[in-house]
Amino acid sequence: MVTADILAVSHQQALRFFFERLRDVSERSDPPTAELLYTASVLAHFATTSTASMQTFPASPKGLSQLFEIFVLDRSQQADPEVMEAAASQCLLLTGFFRDQLRDRHNVAWFAMLGAGFYDSASRLGGDRSWTQMMGQMAARFEFWRRQMHRLAQELRETPLLIVRPEAGRAMWN
Repeated sequence: MVTADILAVSHQQALRFFFERLRDVSERSDPPTAELLYTASVLAHFATTSTASMQTFPASPKGLSQLFEIFVLDRSQQADPEVMEAAASQCLLLTGFFRDQLRDRHNVAWFAMLGAGFYDSASRLGGDRSWTQMMGQMAARFEFWRRQMHRLAQELRETPLLIVRPEAGRAMWN
């Protein structure tokens, strides 16, 4: 048996995993489904994308310093709504899910403000009405979803890991 066969996760599996877990830890008993699905898709995208990916945009961020260099110092693409969404989603991931790992090295609250601003820019620059509405909602509720990601990360750290063979349904190790 090849280890990759056991550990490989499709984007669809990752999306389902994050959607269910995010819904379970949400502060609201019934968060808006479209926002929940979008936020889960951000987590699933970055969970299944390498930091070195050349084929997938955006690649997973290496950290807030890289994000600053790419999206703040280089202002050449700040009129592109897709680039602004990429910047915002990376800010959401890093300041939410990875907040505890980054808070001693960075001003996480400042980067969170940037993330909400990136979503706002994407909403103003985009052309598709439903997409721009979602970007506007994410800008307005950035802090809420950042807290939910943080709560999810904490819960996942506290949950014992268990890898199960798909065909046998038995635990291999914990």
